[in-house]
Amino acid sequence: MTDIDLPIRAATETAIAHGITPDRCDILQNSSTLVLRLTETLVARVVQDVDGPRQGTEWFARENAIAQHLTELGAPVIPLHPALPPGPHEHLGYPMNFWEFVTRIDAESDPREIGRTLRQCHSIMRHFAEPLPHLAILSESLAILQGRELFPQATQQMLRDHLTHSIEVLSIYPQQPLHGDAHMGNLMNTTRGLLWTDWEDTFAGPIEWDVASIIWNAQILDEDHAMVQAICDAYCEAGGTIDDQALHHSLIARAAVMTAWYPILYPNPNEERQTRLQRRIDWLQEQSAI
Repeated sequence: MTDIDLPIRAATETAIAHGITPDRCDILQNSSTLVLRLTETLVARVVQDVDGPRQGTEWFARENAIAQHLTELGAPVIPLHPALPPGPHEHLGYPMNFWEFVTRIDAESDPREIGRTLRQCHSIMRHFAEPLPHLAILSESLAILQGRELFPQATQQMLRDHLTHSIEVLSIYPQQPLHGDAHMGNLMNTTRGLLWTDWEDTFAGPIEWDVASIIWNAQILDEDHAMVQAICDAYCEAGGTIDDQALHHSLIARAAVMTAWYPILYPNPNEERQTRLQRRIDWLQEQSAI
């Protein structure tokens, strides 16, 4: 038996229990979350890291609820699969949920479409009635740093200081439901158009957090200012407003969050990931000195 045999069994048995017979098992992703295509239209996402920082299914329930809300109101998102209850499901100790399969196309995402679709999601999420935790990923990251020694002491303290300050500063800006982890990897260019996915980090905060998340690499690592400007312009042209100070503080907070999670997400990083991590740390140290 391989490491993924049990989560695969959990997903297939759950599908069968709801009247769906899997006719394939295509592995689309194998990391802390296992993503499986089980039929022509059905995709399962199974949490493999059951001993990680997130326990239980409460966060999965929030993801399902916000995804349902967005789908019902026509947002550009990958939908939950309609043939199963939204869940979250749990079997053999593995939390999971089920999504429609979408066909990815091999084309770069238009920056203006990125900004427009993010604004469309934000506009629809404003009417989401269920309460969401306030600045959750920031508080969660701070708790991780307080409970684990992941970096040298000086770096660990710097990250804690940034996150503590970010929670205080970002709390003063208008809050609404957010994607929570709106980076390029959670945006798919498909035959249905540009679609957002992976809503497990959804929380309440300033919209600038999501904007900072989608532009961070382009702004700081790649210095692709034309792309950043196109995304922000399209977001505003679609009816959004971006506060420059809130965006600046969100960029710092995003860097601190990503750095805190890096050793958990990538316990054995390759050279490229190590370089990117160090560049984030160096940039955060520069912000500390300003």
